[in-house]
Amino acid sequence: MFGFLLCLVILIAGYFTYGKFVDNTFAPDDRETPAVAINDGVDYVVMPAWKLFLVQLLNIAGLGPIFGAITGAMWGPIVFLWITFGTIFAGGVHDYLSGMMSERENGASISEVTGRLLGPVMQNIMRVFCVILLIMTGTVFAVGPAGLLKALFTDTGMKSGILVNSTFWLAVILVYYFIATFISIDKIIGKIYPVFGVALIVMALGVGGGTLILRGKDIPELFTHFYNMHPAGKAVWSYMFITVACGACSGFHSTQSPLMARCMKSERQGHFVFYGAMVAEGIIALIWAAAACTWYTGADLLAAGGGNSTTVYFMSKSTMGGVGFILAMLGVIACPITSGDTAFRSARLTICDWFKIDQQGYGKRLAVCIPVLGVGALLGFGQTFGWLNYNVIWNYFAWSNQTLAMLVLWAGAMFLAKEKKNYWIAAVPATFMSAVTSTYFMMAPETLGHIKALNDNHAVSYPVGIIFAAFCLCLFMVNSKKYRKA
Repeated sequence: MFGFLLCLVILIAGYFTYGKFVDNTFAPDDRETPAVAINDGVDYVVMPAWKLFLVQLLNIAGLGPIFGAITGAMWGPIVFLWITFGTIFAGGVHDYLSGMMSERENGASISEVTGRLLGPVMQNIMRVFCVILLIMTGTVFAVGPAGLLKALFTDTGMKSGILVNSTFWLAVILVYYFIATFISIDKIIGKIYPVFGVALIVMALGVGGGTLILRGKDIPELFTHFYNMHPAGKAVWSYMFITVACGACSGFHSTQSPLMARCMKSERQGHFVFYGAMVAEGIIALIWAAAACTWYTGADLLAAGGGNSTTVYFMSKSTMGGVGFILAMLGVIACPITSGDTAFRSARLTICDWFKIDQQGYGKRLAVCIPVLGVGALLGFGQTFGWLNYNVIWNYFAWSNQTLAMLVLWAGAMFLAKEKKNYWIAAVPATFMSAVTSTYFMMAPETLGHIKALNDNHAVSYPVGIIFAAFCLCLFMVNSKKYRKA
Protein backbone atom coordinates (compact mmCIF):
# COMPACT_ATOMS: atom_id res chain seq x y z
CA MET A 1 0.00 0.00 0.00
CA PHE A 2 3.09 2.27 -0.11
CA GLY A 3 2.13 3.89 -3.42
CA PHE A 4 -1.34 4.78 -2.15
CA LEU A 5 -0.04 6.27 1.11
CA LEU A 6 2.67 8.22 -0.74
CA CYS A 7 0.10 9.74 -3.08
CA LEU A 8 -2.03 10.68 -0.07
CA VAL A 9 0.94 12.49 1.55
CA ILE A 10 1.79 14.26 -1.73
CA LEU A 11 -1.80 15.50 -2.05
CA ILE A 12 -1.79 16.99 1.44
CA ALA A 13 1.67 18.50 0.96
CA GLY A 14 0.54 19.94 -2.39
CA TYR A 15 -2.04 22.10 -0.63
CA PHE A 16 0.57 23.73 1.60
CA THR A 17 3.27 24.09 -1.08
CA TYR A 18 2.04 24.42 -4.66
CA GLY A 19 -1.36 25.65 -3.51
CA LYS A 20 0.30 28.45 -1.58
CA PHE A 21 2.50 29.22 -4.59
CA VAL A 22 -0.61 29.61 -6.76
CA ASP A 23 -2.22 31.82 -4.11
CA ASN A 24 0.88 34.03 -3.89
CA THR A 25 0.97 34.28 -7.69
CA PHE A 26 -2.60 35.55 -7.78
CA ALA A 27 -1.82 37.86 -4.81
CA PRO A 28 -5.17 38.34 -3.00
CA ASP A 29 -5.57 41.67 -1.23
CA ASP A 30 -7.92 43.47 1.15
CA ARG A 31 -10.33 44.94 -1.39
CA GLU A 32 -14.06 44.85 -0.64
CA THR A 33 -15.59 41.56 -1.81
CA PRO A 34 -18.93 41.21 -3.67
CA ALA A 35 -20.53 39.60 -0.60
CA VAL A 36 -19.86 42.75 1.39
CA ALA A 37 -20.47 45.29 -1.37
CA ILE A 38 -23.71 43.80 -2.81
CA ASN A 39 -25.17 41.57 -0.05
CA ASP A 40 -28.63 41.08 -1.59
CA GLY A 41 -29.70 38.39 0.88
CA VAL A 42 -30.29 35.87 -1.93
CA ASP A 43 -27.04 34.93 -3.65
CA TYR A 44 -24.64 37.46 -2.09
CA VAL A 45 -24.44 36.50 1.59
CA VAL A 46 -21.34 36.62 3.84
CA MET A 47 -20.46 33.21 5.33
CA PRO A 48 -17.50 32.13 7.52
CA ALA A 49 -14.50 30.44 5.88
CA TRP A 50 -15.12 26.98 7.41
CA LYS A 51 -18.66 26.99 6.09
CA LEU A 52 -17.53 28.20 2.67
CA PHE A 53 -15.03 25.32 2.51
CA LEU A 54 -17.59 22.65 3.41
CA VAL A 55 -20.22 24.05 1.04
CA GLN A 56 -17.68 24.32 -1.79
CA LEU A 57 -16.56 20.74 -1.15
CA LEU A 58 -20.13 19.47 -1.34
CA ASN A 59 -20.84 21.61 -4.40
CA ILE A 60 -17.95 20.11 -6.36
CA ALA A 61 -17.77 16.59 -4.89
CA GLY A 62 -20.63 14.97 -6.74
CA LEU A 63 -20.47 11.54 -8.33
CA GLY A 64 -17.21 12.39 -10.11
CA PRO A 65 -14.71 11.60 -7.33
CA ILE A 66 -16.72 8.47 -6.45
CA PHE A 67 -18.16 6.95 -9.64
CA GLY A 68 -15.37 8.41 -11.79
CA ALA A 69 -12.58 7.21 -9.49
CA ILE A 70 -14.07 3.73 -9.19
CA THR A 71 -14.38 3.44 -12.96
CA GLY A 72 -10.84 4.80 -13.32
CA ALA A 73 -9.63 1.96 -11.09
CA MET A 74 -10.15 -0.38 -14.05
CA TRP A 75 -6.80 0.94 -15.33
CA GLY A 76 -5.17 -0.16 -12.08
CA PRO A 77 -3.23 1.85 -9.48
CA ILE A 78 -1.73 4.13 -12.17
CA VAL A 79 -4.97 6.09 -11.72
CA PHE A 80 -3.52 7.21 -8.35
CA LEU A 81 -0.97 9.33 -10.25
CA TRP A 82 -3.56 11.23 -12.30
CA ILE A 83 -5.72 11.86 -9.24
CA THR A 84 -2.71 13.12 -7.25
CA PHE A 85 -0.85 15.26 -9.76
CA GLY A 86 -3.95 16.22 -11.70
CA THR A 87 -5.47 17.62 -8.50
CA ILE A 88 -2.36 19.59 -7.52
CA PHE A 89 -1.31 21.02 -10.88
CA ALA A 90 -4.59 21.17 -12.84
CA GLY A 91 -7.73 20.78 -10.71
CA GLY A 92 -6.57 22.92 -7.80
CA VAL A 93 -5.33 25.69 -10.11
CA HIS A 94 -8.55 25.54 -12.13
CA ASP A 95 -10.81 25.78 -9.08
CA TYR A 96 -8.77 28.51 -7.42
CA LEU A 97 -8.56 30.72 -10.51
CA SER A 98 -12.21 30.25 -11.47
CA GLY A 99 -13.30 31.30 -7.97
CA MET A 100 -10.93 34.23 -7.65
CA MET A 101 -11.57 35.54 -11.17
CA SER A 102 -15.29 35.45 -10.43
CA GLU A 103 -14.72 37.28 -7.14
CA ARG A 104 -12.84 40.01 -9.02
CA GLU A 105 -15.82 40.28 -11.41
CA ASN A 106 -18.45 40.75 -8.68
CA GLY A 107 -19.25 37.05 -8.52
CA ALA A 108 -20.08 36.75 -12.23
CA SER A 109 -20.85 33.31 -13.69
CA ILE A 110 -17.89 31.58 -15.29
CA SER A 111 -19.32 32.05 -18.79
CA GLU A 112 -19.29 35.83 -18.29
CA VAL A 113 -15.77 35.76 -16.81
CA THR A 114 -14.27 33.72 -19.63
CA GLY A 115 -16.11 35.81 -22.21
CA ARG A 116 -14.51 39.00 -20.95
CA LEU A 117 -11.09 37.37 -21.23
CA LEU A 118 -11.44 35.29 -24.40
CA GLY A 119 -13.83 37.45 -26.43
CA PRO A 120 -17.58 37.76 -27.22
CA VAL A 121 -17.75 34.70 -29.50
CA MET A 122 -16.32 32.49 -26.76
CA GLN A 123 -18.63 34.17 -24.26
CA ASN A 124 -21.75 33.07 -26.16
CA ILE A 125 -20.32 29.59 -26.70
CA MET A 126 -19.61 29.33 -22.98
CA ARG A 127 -23.09 30.54 -22.03
CA VAL A 128 -24.79 27.80 -24.02
CA PHE A 129 -22.17 25.20 -23.10
CA CYS A 130 -22.43 25.93 -19.36
CA VAL A 131 -26.23 25.82 -19.23
CA ILE A 132 -26.32 22.47 -21.08
CA LEU A 133 -23.54 21.02 -18.91
CA LEU A 134 -25.17 22.20 -15.68
CA ILE A 135 -28.57 20.73 -16.52
CA MET A 136 -26.88 17.49 -17.60
CA THR A 137 -24.86 17.47 -14.37
CA GLY A 138 -27.94 18.08 -12.25
CA THR A 139 -29.66 15.18 -13.99
CA VAL A 140 -26.71 12.81 -13.47
CA PHE A 141 -26.57 13.84 -9.81
CA ALA A 142 -30.27 13.10 -9.38
CA VAL A 143 -30.44 9.69 -11.08
CA GLY A 144 -27.34 8.36 -9.24
CA PRO A 145 -28.48 8.98 -5.64
CA ALA A 146 -32.02 7.80 -6.51
CA GLY A 147 -30.47 4.43 -7.35
CA LEU A 148 -28.42 4.46 -4.14
CA LEU A 149 -31.50 5.15 -2.00
CA LYS A 150 -33.31 2.29 -3.69
CA ALA A 151 -30.35 -0.02 -2.94
CA LEU A 152 -30.23 1.13 0.69
CA PHE A 153 -33.89 0.32 1.36
CA THR A 154 -33.74 -2.90 -0.63
CA ASP A 155 -30.95 -4.08 1.67
CA THR A 156 -33.21 -3.62 4.70
CA GLY A 157 -35.37 -6.43 3.38
CA MET A 158 -38.00 -4.46 1.48
CA LYS A 159 -39.02 -6.28 -1.69
CA SER A 160 -41.68 -3.89 -2.92
CA GLY A 161 -43.23 -0.54 -2.16
CA ILE A 162 -42.56 3.08 -2.86
CA LEU A 163 -39.27 3.20 -0.93
CA VAL A 164 -37.62 0.70 -3.28
CA ASN A 165 -38.77 2.59 -6.35
CA SER A 166 -36.01 4.73 -7.91
CA THR A 167 -38.61 6.81 -9.79
CA PHE A 168 -40.12 7.89 -6.47
CA TRP A 169 -36.73 8.92 -5.09
CA LEU A 170 -35.92 10.77 -8.31
CA ALA A 171 -39.15 12.76 -7.94
CA VAL A 172 -38.32 13.58 -4.29
CA ILE A 173 -34.81 14.72 -5.23
CA LEU A 174 -36.07 16.91 -8.09
CA VAL A 175 -38.61 18.59 -5.78
CA TYR A 176 -35.80 19.32 -3.34
CA TYR A 177 -33.66 20.65 -6.20
CA PHE A 178 -36.42 23.07 -7.14
CA ILE A 179 -36.67 24.42 -3.59
CA ALA A 180 -32.88 24.71 -3.13
CA THR A 181 -32.47 26.39 -6.53
CA PHE A 182 -35.20 28.92 -5.80
CA ILE A 183 -34.65 30.13 -2.21
CA SER A 184 -31.78 32.15 -0.70
CA ILE A 185 -28.41 30.40 -0.53
CA ASP A 186 -28.16 30.63 3.28
CA LYS A 187 -31.59 29.09 3.96
CA ILE A 188 -30.74 25.45 3.10
CA ILE A 189 -27.29 25.35 1.51
CA GLY A 190 -25.65 27.51 4.17
CA LYS A 191 -27.30 25.68 7.07
CA ILE A 192 -27.35 21.93 6.34
CA TYR A 193 -24.44 21.53 3.90
CA PRO A 194 -21.80 21.79 6.63
CA VAL A 195 -23.49 18.81 8.32
CA PHE A 196 -23.39 16.85 5.06
CA GLY A 197 -19.78 17.93 4.68
CA VAL A 198 -18.90 16.22 7.93
CA ALA A 199 -20.80 13.10 6.77
CA LEU A 200 -18.82 13.14 3.52
CA ILE A 201 -15.52 13.30 5.41
CA VAL A 202 -16.61 10.53 7.80
CA MET A 203 -17.60 8.44 4.79
CA ALA A 204 -14.17 8.86 3.19
CA LEU A 205 -12.37 8.03 6.41
CA GLY A 206 -14.61 5.02 6.98
CA VAL A 207 -14.17 3.52 3.52
CA GLY A 208 -10.44 4.31 3.46
CA GLY A 209 -9.81 3.10 6.99
CA GLY A 210 -11.91 -0.02 6.51
CA THR A 211 -10.04 -0.88 3.32
CA LEU A 212 -6.64 -0.42 5.00
CA ILE A 213 -7.58 -2.44 8.09
CA LEU A 214 -9.42 -5.26 6.35
CA ARG A 215 -7.63 -5.51 3.03
CA GLY A 216 -4.62 -3.17 3.21
CA LYS A 217 -2.20 -5.86 2.08
CA ASP A 218 -4.36 -6.44 -1.02
CA ILE A 219 -4.10 -2.89 -2.38
CA PRO A 220 -2.16 -3.43 -5.64
CA GLU A 221 1.21 -1.70 -5.30
CA LEU A 222 1.69 1.14 -7.76
CA PHE A 223 5.35 0.40 -8.39
CA THR A 224 4.75 -3.24 -9.34
CA HIS A 225 1.58 -2.48 -11.36
CA PHE A 226 2.87 0.44 -13.38
CA TYR A 227 1.04 -0.52 -16.56
CA ASN A 228 -2.40 -0.47 -18.16
CA MET A 229 -4.57 -3.05 -16.35
CA HIS A 230 -7.85 -2.26 -18.13
CA PRO A 231 -9.49 -5.64 -18.86
CA ALA A 232 -10.78 -4.46 -22.25
CA GLY A 233 -7.47 -2.86 -23.19
CA LYS A 234 -8.84 0.70 -23.22
CA ALA A 235 -5.95 3.12 -23.66
CA VAL A 236 -4.83 5.18 -20.68
CA TRP A 237 -4.54 8.20 -22.95
CA SER A 238 -7.00 9.75 -22.95
CA TYR A 239 -9.83 7.53 -21.69
CA MET A 240 -8.60 7.38 -18.09
CA PHE A 241 -8.13 11.16 -17.85
CA ILE A 242 -11.68 11.79 -19.05
CA THR A 243 -13.28 9.01 -16.99
CA VAL A 244 -11.96 10.12 -13.59
CA ALA A 245 -13.53 13.53 -14.24
CA CYS A 246 -14.11 15.50 -11.01
CA GLY A 247 -11.56 13.43 -9.08
CA ALA A 248 -8.63 15.28 -10.67
CA CYS A 249 -9.81 18.19 -12.83
CA SER A 250 -13.35 19.30 -13.56
CA GLY A 251 -14.92 22.15 -15.51
CA PHE A 252 -18.09 21.69 -13.49
CA HIS A 253 -16.23 23.12 -10.50
CA SER A 254 -15.80 26.44 -12.29
CA THR A 255 -19.59 26.75 -12.45
CA GLN A 256 -19.77 26.23 -8.68
CA SER A 257 -16.92 28.48 -7.55
CA PRO A 258 -18.86 31.71 -8.30
CA LEU A 259 -21.46 30.64 -5.73
CA MET A 260 -18.85 30.86 -2.99
CA ALA A 261 -17.15 33.86 -4.62
CA ARG A 262 -20.39 35.70 -3.85
CA CYS A 263 -20.16 34.73 -0.17
CA MET A 264 -16.50 35.42 0.74
CA LYS A 265 -15.73 38.08 3.30
CA SER A 266 -12.07 38.32 2.23
CA GLU A 267 -10.04 37.39 -0.85
CA ARG A 268 -7.52 35.74 1.45
CA GLN A 269 -10.00 32.91 2.05
CA GLY A 270 -9.55 31.72 -1.55
CA HIS A 271 -6.65 29.33 -0.93
CA PHE A 272 -8.54 27.44 1.77
CA VAL A 273 -11.97 27.54 0.11
CA PHE A 274 -11.15 26.81 -3.55
CA TYR A 275 -7.77 25.08 -3.69
CA GLY A 276 -8.37 23.35 -0.35
CA ALA A 277 -11.75 21.92 -1.37
CA MET A 278 -10.22 20.51 -4.57
CA VAL A 279 -7.44 18.80 -2.62
CA ALA A 280 -10.06 17.35 -0.26
CA GLU A 281 -11.96 16.03 -3.27
CA GLY A 282 -8.74 14.55 -4.65
CA ILE A 283 -8.26 12.69 -1.36
CA ILE A 284 -11.83 11.35 -1.57
CA ALA A 285 -11.22 10.19 -5.16
CA LEU A 286 -7.90 8.55 -4.18
CA ILE A 287 -9.61 6.62 -1.37
CA TRP A 288 -12.40 5.34 -3.63
CA ALA A 289 -9.93 4.40 -6.37
CA ALA A 290 -7.79 2.46 -3.87
CA ALA A 291 -10.87 0.75 -2.43
CA ALA A 292 -12.05 -0.24 -5.93
CA CYS A 293 -8.59 -1.62 -6.81
CA THR A 294 -8.71 -3.65 -3.60
CA TRP A 295 -12.24 -5.03 -3.54
CA TYR A 296 -12.62 -5.59 -7.28
CA THR A 297 -10.54 -6.89 -10.15
CA GLY A 298 -10.59 -4.90 -13.36
CA ALA A 299 -12.73 -7.59 -14.99
CA ASP A 300 -15.20 -7.47 -12.09
CA LEU A 301 -15.46 -3.70 -12.34
CA LEU A 302 -16.01 -3.88 -16.08
CA ALA A 303 -18.74 -6.49 -15.60
CA ALA A 304 -20.37 -4.38 -12.88
CA GLY A 305 -20.38 -1.29 -15.13
CA GLY A 306 -17.65 0.59 -13.27
CA GLY A 307 -18.62 3.20 -10.72
CA ASN A 308 -22.34 3.00 -10.01
CA SER A 309 -24.85 2.44 -7.21
CA THR A 310 -24.04 -1.29 -7.00
CA THR A 311 -20.27 -0.97 -6.62
CA VAL A 312 -20.51 1.92 -4.13
CA TYR A 313 -23.06 -0.03 -2.12
CA PHE A 314 -20.88 -3.15 -1.98
CA MET A 315 -17.71 -1.32 -0.88
CA SER A 316 -19.52 0.77 1.72
CA LYS A 317 -21.06 -2.34 3.25
CA SER A 318 -17.78 -4.30 3.08
CA THR A 319 -15.72 -1.61 4.82
CA MET A 320 -18.14 -0.04 7.29
CA GLY A 321 -20.89 -2.47 8.28
CA GLY A 322 -23.86 -1.60 10.51
CA VAL A 323 -24.27 2.04 11.54
CA GLY A 324 -21.04 3.03 9.86
CA PHE A 325 -22.31 1.65 6.60
CA ILE A 326 -25.50 3.72 6.84
CA LEU A 327 -23.44 6.85 7.55
CA ALA A 328 -21.22 6.07 4.59
CA MET A 329 -24.16 5.55 2.26
CA LEU A 330 -25.79 8.77 3.44
CA GLY A 331 -22.52 10.56 2.76
CA VAL A 332 -22.37 9.12 -0.75
CA ILE A 333 -26.02 10.01 -1.35
CA ALA A 334 -25.69 13.53 0.07
CA CYS A 335 -22.55 14.12 -1.98
CA PRO A 336 -24.17 14.07 -5.45
CA ILE A 337 -27.46 15.57 -4.26
CA THR A 338 -25.69 18.62 -2.86
CA SER A 339 -23.84 19.03 -6.16
CA GLY A 340 -26.99 18.53 -8.20
CA ASP A 341 -28.99 21.29 -6.55
CA THR A 342 -26.15 23.79 -6.92
CA ALA A 343 -25.77 22.69 -10.56
CA PHE A 344 -29.34 23.81 -11.21
CA ARG A 345 -28.76 26.93 -9.10
CA SER A 346 -25.70 27.76 -11.20
CA ALA A 347 -27.74 27.19 -14.36
CA ARG A 348 -30.25 29.75 -13.07
CA LEU A 349 -27.52 32.27 -12.30
CA THR A 350 -25.78 31.71 -15.65
CA ILE A 351 -29.03 32.37 -17.54
CA CYS A 352 -29.77 35.43 -15.40
CA ASP A 353 -26.27 36.87 -15.90
CA TRP A 354 -26.64 36.20 -19.62
CA PHE A 355 -29.98 37.99 -20.01
CA LYS A 356 -29.43 40.50 -17.16
CA ILE A 357 -32.43 39.23 -15.15
CA ASP A 358 -32.59 40.57 -11.60
CA GLN A 359 -33.05 37.75 -9.06
CA GLN A 360 -34.40 39.51 -5.99
CA GLY A 361 -38.05 39.08 -7.06
CA TYR A 362 -39.76 35.70 -6.60
CA GLY A 363 -41.55 35.87 -9.95
CA LYS A 364 -38.37 36.30 -12.00
CA ARG A 365 -36.66 33.47 -10.16
CA LEU A 366 -39.63 31.18 -10.78
CA ALA A 367 -39.64 32.07 -14.47
CA VAL A 368 -36.10 30.70 -14.77
CA CYS A 369 -36.31 27.81 -12.28
CA ILE A 370 -39.35 26.12 -13.82
CA PRO A 371 -37.97 25.53 -17.36
CA VAL A 372 -34.49 24.64 -16.05
CA LEU A 373 -35.83 21.97 -13.66
CA GLY A 374 -38.36 20.88 -16.29
CA VAL A 375 -35.61 19.91 -18.73
CA GLY A 376 -33.72 18.15 -15.93
CA ALA A 377 -36.85 16.19 -14.98
CA LEU A 378 -37.38 15.16 -18.60
CA LEU A 379 -33.83 13.77 -18.82
CA GLY A 380 -34.00 12.12 -15.39
CA PHE A 381 -37.33 10.37 -15.87
CA GLY A 382 -36.23 9.46 -19.39
CA GLN A 383 -33.49 7.39 -17.77
CA THR A 384 -35.72 5.72 -15.16
CA PHE A 385 -38.36 4.83 -17.76
CA GLY A 386 -35.76 3.52 -20.19
CA TRP A 387 -36.03 6.30 -22.80
CA LEU A 388 -32.43 7.40 -22.23
CA ASN A 389 -29.25 5.57 -21.28
CA TYR A 390 -27.59 6.84 -18.08
CA ASN A 391 -24.13 5.76 -19.28
CA VAL A 392 -24.51 7.83 -22.44
CA ILE A 393 -25.45 10.91 -20.38
CA TRP A 394 -22.43 10.27 -18.10
CA ASN A 395 -20.03 9.87 -21.06
CA TYR A 396 -21.16 13.13 -22.63
CA PHE A 397 -20.92 14.80 -19.23
CA ALA A 398 -17.36 13.52 -18.72
CA TRP A 399 -16.06 14.84 -22.04
CA SER A 400 -17.90 18.19 -21.93
CA ASN A 401 -16.84 18.57 -18.30
CA GLN A 402 -13.12 18.31 -19.15
CA THR A 403 -13.56 20.52 -22.20
CA LEU A 404 -14.98 23.24 -19.97
CA ALA A 405 -12.00 22.82 -17.62
CA MET A 406 -9.67 23.35 -20.58
CA LEU A 407 -11.43 26.59 -21.58
CA VAL A 408 -11.45 27.94 -18.03
CA LEU A 409 -7.72 27.19 -17.62
CA TRP A 410 -7.00 29.15 -20.81
CA ALA A 411 -9.10 32.01 -19.43
CA GLY A 412 -7.09 31.82 -16.20
CA ALA A 413 -3.84 31.97 -18.16
CA MET A 414 -5.09 35.04 -20.04
CA PHE A 415 -6.13 36.69 -16.76
CA LEU A 416 -2.67 36.14 -15.27
CA ALA A 417 -0.99 37.40 -18.45
CA LYS A 418 -3.17 40.50 -18.32
CA GLU A 419 -2.16 41.01 -14.69
CA LYS A 420 1.57 40.57 -15.60
CA LYS A 421 1.79 37.45 -13.45
CA ASN A 422 3.09 33.91 -13.96
CA TYR A 423 0.56 32.63 -16.51
CA TRP A 424 2.36 29.29 -16.96
CA ILE A 425 0.70 27.85 -13.85
CA ALA A 426 -2.54 27.86 -15.91
CA ALA A 427 -1.16 27.63 -19.45
CA VAL A 428 0.65 24.30 -18.88
CA PRO A 429 -2.38 22.39 -17.52
CA ALA A 430 -4.56 24.12 -20.14
CA THR A 431 -2.29 22.75 -22.88
CA PHE A 432 -2.38 19.30 -21.31
CA MET A 433 -6.18 19.31 -21.06
CA SER A 434 -6.42 20.54 -24.66
CA ALA A 435 -4.54 17.41 -25.75
CA VAL A 436 -6.67 15.17 -23.51
CA THR A 437 -10.06 16.45 -24.68
CA SER A 438 -9.24 16.66 -28.38
CA THR A 439 -7.72 13.15 -28.41
CA TYR A 440 -10.80 11.75 -26.70
CA PHE A 441 -13.11 13.63 -29.07
CA MET A 442 -11.41 12.06 -32.06
CA MET A 443 -11.69 8.42 -30.94
CA ALA A 444 -14.46 8.00 -28.34
CA PRO A 445 -17.59 6.17 -29.53
CA GLU A 446 -19.98 8.91 -28.33
CA THR A 447 -18.15 11.58 -30.35
CA LEU A 448 -16.25 11.18 -33.65
CA GLY A 449 -15.38 7.62 -32.72
CA HIS A 450 -18.83 6.53 -33.90
CA ILE A 451 -17.22 6.70 -37.37
CA LYS A 452 -15.70 3.26 -37.82
CA ALA A 453 -12.41 4.54 -39.24
CA LEU A 454 -11.85 6.78 -36.18
CA ASN A 455 -13.11 4.49 -33.42
CA ASP A 456 -10.19 4.03 -31.03
CA ASN A 457 -7.81 4.93 -33.86
CA HIS A 458 -4.69 6.05 -31.97
CA ALA A 459 -2.73 6.66 -35.18
CA VAL A 460 -5.10 9.53 -35.98
CA SER A 461 -6.31 10.74 -32.57
CA TYR A 462 -2.93 11.03 -30.84
CA PRO A 463 -1.29 13.30 -33.47
CA VAL A 464 -4.49 15.38 -33.71
CA GLY A 465 -4.46 15.85 -29.92
CA ILE A 466 -0.85 17.00 -29.92
CA ILE A 467 -1.40 19.36 -32.86
CA PHE A 468 -4.53 20.85 -31.31
CA ALA A 469 -2.79 21.42 -27.97
CA ALA A 470 0.16 23.10 -29.72
CA PHE A 471 -2.28 25.24 -31.74
CA CYS A 472 -4.09 26.37 -28.55
CA LEU A 473 -0.79 27.28 -26.89
CA CYS A 474 0.36 29.26 -29.94
CA LEU A 475 -3.01 31.01 -30.12
CA PHE A 476 -2.73 31.97 -26.46
CA MET A 477 0.84 33.25 -26.86
CA VAL A 478 -0.18 35.41 -29.84
CA ASN A 479 -3.27 36.86 -28.13
CA SER A 480 -1.54 37.46 -24.79
CA LYS A 481 1.46 39.14 -26.43
CA LYS A 482 -0.04 42.62 -26.00
CA TYR A 483 -0.25 42.04 -22.24
CA ARG A 484 3.17 40.44 -21.91
CA LYS A 485 4.92 43.25 -23.77
CA ALA A 486 3.15 46.18 -22.13
